[in-house]
Amino acid sequence: MHEQRDAAVGQGTSVAEEEAVVFTSELIRIDTTNTGDPATVVGERVAAEYVAEKLGEVGFETTYVESGAKGRGNVVARLAGRDASRGALLVHGHLDAVPADASEWSVHPFSGAVQDGYVWGRGAVDMKDMVAMTLATARRMKRDGIVPERDIIFAFLADEEAGGDYGAGWLVQNRPELFEGATEAISEVGGFSITVKDGVRAYLIETAEKGIAWMRLRVRGRAGHGSMVHEDNAVTKLTQAVARLGTHKFPLVLTDSVRDFLAAMTDLTGMEFDEEDLDGAVAKLGAVARVVGATIRDTANPTMLSAGYKANVIPSVAEAVVDCRVLPGRQAAFERELDEILGPDVEREWITSSRAVETTFDGALVDHMTASITAEDPGAKAIPYMLSGGTDAKSFSTLGMRCFGFAPLRLPADLDFTALFHGVDERVPVDALKFGTRVLDRFLRNC
Repeated sequence: MHEQRDAAVGQGTSVAEEEAVVFTSELIRIDTTNTGDPATVVGERVAAEYVAEKLGEVGFETTYVESGAKGRGNVVARLAGRDASRGALLVHGHLDAVPADASEWSVHPFSGAVQDGYVWGRGAVDMKDMVAMTLATARRMKRDGIVPERDIIFAFLADEEAGGDYGAGWLVQNRPELFEGATEAISEVGGFSITVKDGVRAYLIETAEKGIAWMRLRVRGRAGHGSMVHEDNAVTKLTQAVARLGTHKFPLVLTDSVRDFLAAMTDLTGMEFDEEDLDGAVAKLGAVARVVGATIRDTANPTMLSAGYKANVIPSVAEAVVDCRVLPGRQAAFERELDEILGPDVEREWITSSRAVETTFDGALVDHMTASITAEDPGAKAIPYMLSGGTDAKSFSTLGMRCFGFAPLRLPADLDFTALFHGVDERVPVDALKFGTRVLDRFLRNC
């Protein structure tokens, strides 16, 4: 009897693995480019309807919501669990993707090509892979009559790449009942492996992410003719302030999540992370250093400049946009430091701002994540880390959920995974998709 049950479980998982690969490819072929301008956003409704159709095929009742604007589609479904008294788990993923220039790619970014052991295309890792694995696992559970330990809410969302105003943020504000009872959530940019030594893999579970604050700087001066001596030039004053900010190194601050990550890496590798030269020590971590290095201090990177309308006219106003990423608990200190760097002549305003989030790496959910990974990759180690970017967790955390990044992928040791996010030739290994589907299946059945 046990052998029959195990065979059925194995067969169901195998079907889901193959579906995850197909779904990833098909979702990539739905161009869901999010430019940030609602007038030019495409494809989110088509992708949401695709997901709803796949869920409906196996008996899910779905809720489709267009969040405040035509075509910004979101889909939510719930799978009832055994214990209604337990808090529900939210599994969320976004359907949109950033733009891609086809001329820069080896394959067309919206081809969804399956070749050389990878699924290629924009969104392959950010995050149509997780959407596909979630969709395949949800279908497998419903199709095979699997009842999880707790309610699971599946949410497939619009607009994450532009801040979630038409996706998670809108739903939290306008349709919070869709997430009733949810106490914990999982989503993207966590659960992926890095090879630390001799084939030993660490799986990075996101427990925190920096706050996002896009800032506009404005300097006013006296307009005049470009041929004359001019001591009140707005462009000059702005660029000097931007240069000061762009070259400034904010103070080293180690949060609990980062300390736990560094301690775990010391245990795994023997490397020491001396605070006297933490930048140098982190650099030895390889490709993942670009993420970790951005989580040991606040950052403020100038990204846009705007001034003037004619070559021989000194403008009265010059503006810049700065992408600020702020550590948990640092917002007030960060703003004080900004004002010192910029000086009194520079006006600043927040274009958008979303808070940092952080939770602890403990509890039953973390135990289930760890067990699900090690069941598929014995000898692996699950460790916490902080994401330098942001996700829809910022919205869902406002409903009181503990949010984690857990989109499990076992990756080749030589794959520069973090460079694929928003990068050229974005792709995900087929084997990693199948591995992640097995892990998700085990996790969702038992968490």
